[in-house]
Amino acid sequence: MITFFQAIVIGLIQGVTELFPISSLGHSVLLTDLFGWHNLVNSQSSSESFFLAFLVILHVATALALLVFYWREWVKIIKGFFKSISKRRINEPYEKLAWLIVLASIPVGLVGLIFEHSLREIFAKPTAAAIFLVINGFILLAGESKRRNMHDRSDFSLDSTAKNTSKIGPGRAVLVGSSQIAALFAGISRSGITMVSGLFSGLDYEDAARFSFLLATPIILAAGLYKLPDFMGHLGDGARPQILAGGLAAGIAAYLSVRFLDKYFKSKSLLPFAIYCLAFGGFMIIFQAVRG
Repeated sequence: MITFFQAIVIGLIQGVTELFPISSLGHSVLLTDLFGWHNLVNSQSSSESFFLAFLVILHVATALALLVFYWREWVKIIKGFFKSISKRRINEPYEKLAWLIVLASIPVGLVGLIFEHSLREIFAKPTAAAIFLVINGFILLAGESKRRNMHDRSDFSLDSTAKNTSKIGPGRAVLVGSSQIAALFAGISRSGITMVSGLFSGLDYEDAARFSFLLATPIILAAGLYKLPDFMGHLGDGARPQILAGGLAAGIAAYLSVRFLDKYFKSKSLLPFAIYCLAFGGFMIIFQAVRG
């Protein structure tokens, strides 16, 4: 089972690494292995375990933190969605942004629904996670190279993000959203790969970062709510207090993380995250090889 200390530590890790472009799933696998919490390492790739119930609450808590931070943005997006339905046309930026989020969420939603559990069983293991974390580092390096060739904008705001994001078109939005499929592999960051995909789809750096956070919110929330019966059912038996404590830690950490990153990505680089992924992933590959 899981202790309160383990649940809180993993919750904090989830809250930070889900939004920082360094892979929450990869870190939950690698750090629990590094800490010697082998029961948790094994439970993450198990076909049925309490850890599945734990992930439900972590996802819901992280999504709620994003909703709280971007609540003004989401009010406009939701209003735009229903407004476009009522008048049967899409004109305004927030109407377009709402439908771009819907379209971009469909591919990863379908693939995750069908393959997420199988991919977790196969790849949520320390060596595989370390290798994918190194790959994530190279993805971020590619994004950083693209960022340096772009001009900074001085009119950064929520409204300008909606206007600029809505210009990428449905096709590119679906491509950006589809990139989230790679995050089903432990070690590939959802926020990182969508941000980099956004950059290569024509978004400015700040817009790519914010679109990444907006796009992640419904996917993370839907994944949590869809599997809520796991938490309420027998998988949560004997561990619900610990799981809720971990969820609270994840929610607080996620809110503080997005508050920091929303400012950070206005001007700062992806390079530190890329170096970290390459260094930590490389270290864990060597660690696994030495340990045998």
